[in-house]
Amino acid sequence: MGQKEKMIEAIVKEIQLTTTFQENANHSSAESKLENIDRRNKTKVISTLYFGGGTPSLLSIEELELIFDALHTRFVFADDMEITLEANPDDITEIKLTAWKGLGINRLSVGIQSFLDEELIWMNRAHTAAESMACIDLIRQSDFTNFSVDLIYGSPLLSDGEWAKNVQLAIEKKIPHISCYALTVEPKTALDKMIALHKKAPVDSEKQARQFLLLMDWMEQAGYEHYEISNFAMPGLRSRHNSSYWLGESYYAFGPAAHAFDGKSRRWNVANNALYIQSLQKNIIPVEEEILTETQQLNEYIMTSLRTMEGLDLDYASAIFGAEKSNRINVLGNKYINTGKLKLVNHKLILTRDGKLFADGIAADLFF
Repeated sequence: MGQKEKMIEAIVKEIQLTTTFQENANHSSAESKLENIDRRNKTKVISTLYFGGGTPSLLSIEELELIFDALHTRFVFADDMEITLEANPDDITEIKLTAWKGLGINRLSVGIQSFLDEELIWMNRAHTAAESMACIDLIRQSDFTNFSVDLIYGSPLLSDGEWAKNVQLAIEKKIPHISCYALTVEPKTALDKMIALHKKAPVDSEKQARQFLLLMDWMEQAGYEHYEISNFAMPGLRSRHNSSYWLGESYYAFGPAAHAFDGKSRRWNVANNALYIQSLQKNIIPVEEEILTETQQLNEYIMTSLRTMEGLDLDYASAIFGAEKSNRINVLGNKYINTGKLKLVNHKLILTRDGKLFADGIAADLFF
C-alpha cells in the first residue's frame, strides 16, 4: 500500500472514530461546519464541506468516494450543502469536472495565483498562465456555476499595470468569487533563503499596500462585495464555508494538521504525516486541545469580525461578553474613527477603505 492510500485509510478511520464533537473533533483534508443535531439518529447535520489544505484534486474519484462514504456514516448532509474542492489549474480536466460534480461537489477553489508566466515561475508554481486560462474556460463550460480563484499581489515582479491585467482578466471572465492575498515569505522556506542570499528581490510592503488599495477600487467598480479583507464575491456567492470561520461557528476537520473548533475550544491534529497515519492505525486520533478563556474568545471575535464588511457588533459584544467590555472597545475604537480608519454604523465598528490596510494592528490594539 502506497503512502497516499495509507493517508486515505487514516482519514477514513479518523472520521469513523469521530462520534461527537465533545469526544473528538478536528480540520484539513476535509472540514465541515457543524449545524445542528438530528436527534433521531444522533448524527450531526452539516451544511458545508471543504476539501483543502493540500492538493485534494490529485485524489482519484475512488479515493474521494471513500472519504464521502465515511462522512455519510457519521453526518447528515443538508439539502443545500455547499461542497468545495481545492484544485490546481493543471489538475482540472473535463472528465474530472464531470466526476467531481457526480460526487456532489458544487464549488471549486482554484489556485491561479497569477496569469503571468514569469510570476508563476518566480513562485515555483507548476502550472502555466495558459493552463490557468484554459481551466477557467473548462469550468465555465461545465455545470459548475460557483467557483473561486486565488490571486497574489505584491510580488517583486508584479507592476501595478500587470496587477491591473490580472484582476481585469478575472473580472472579464465573470469569476463569481475572487480571493486575493499579499505575497508572504515564510521563514526558512526556499524563497526566504533566496531573498536572504540576494538571489531574489525582497517584498516591498509599500507596493503591496498600493496594490491592495487599487484592488478594492477595481472590485467595487465591477460590482463585487468586499465581504472579508481578502475575499470578494458577486452578490449571493460568498463562500459559506469560510464565512462560518469569521462568524465563529463550529466545525469538524480531518487529516494531518487539521484544526477544529466548537465555539469554546480548539483541537488540532499532529502535522507529521507518518505519525498521523501510525496513530490512526492504532485507532488513536493524534489530537491536542486548547480550551479558550472568555478573554481569548472575545479577542478572537474582535479579530474575525473586524475583517468582515459587517464589522464588530458592539451590541453583540455587550450581550455575550458584558457591557463594560463592549464600552471599552467602543472607547478604544474612537481614536481610529477620528483618524478615518474605522466608522461606526448602527453600533458596529467597520473598517474603512484605508483602515483595511491596518486591520491586524487595529484588532490587536482592541484586544484584552
